[in-house]
Amino acid sequence: MGDNDVNLPAMVPEWLFWAFIALLALAAVQDAMMLKISNYICGAVLLLGIGGAIAHGPQIALWENGLVFAIALVIGTFLFGRGILGGGDVKLFAATVLWFDLGGAGRLLTWTALAGGVLAVLIIFLRTLPWPDGLRARVRVLQPKAGIPYGIAIAAGAIIASLQLIALNAA
Repeated sequence: MGDNDVNLPAMVPEWLFWAFIALLALAAVQDAMMLKISNYICGAVLLLGIGGAIAHGPQIALWENGLVFAIALVIGTFLFGRGILGGGDVKLFAATVLWFDLGGAGRLLTWTALAGGVLAVLIIFLRTLPWPDGLRARVRVLQPKAGIPYGIAIAAGAIIASLQLIALNAA
């Protein structure tokens, strides 16, 4: 990694990184169960990112993190308006991408897209299985016309990208 890279997962204190991971896991579980992501979780991810930037020490290179955040929010809002993404997914992705600079955001986007593809195939398969009475009615993701809980893919993509960047930073 270069000297000007600001990928917060590899730079913040360890407790802050684990809080980030815990919030992503919480968002994934909530999305899997309810097909929605709390604004509190998205807000906490955003505030932890800002706190991480402050803890690391503000620097000019943070413009990249701000840029990818703004781009994610604009594109996500457009996709939400078209009914392609849920509002929680857009907010979680934007808050998560703030943790990454341009290069890190590319990793995040790549891993999130791959995880989303695997997730979609898995859910389509799970929906074809015979489930005990009432289970399909209680678990929204198993319902035939329910959405895909993309918060799971965002969390998986962020965790994988974070671990890659931490490994690169240690090398």
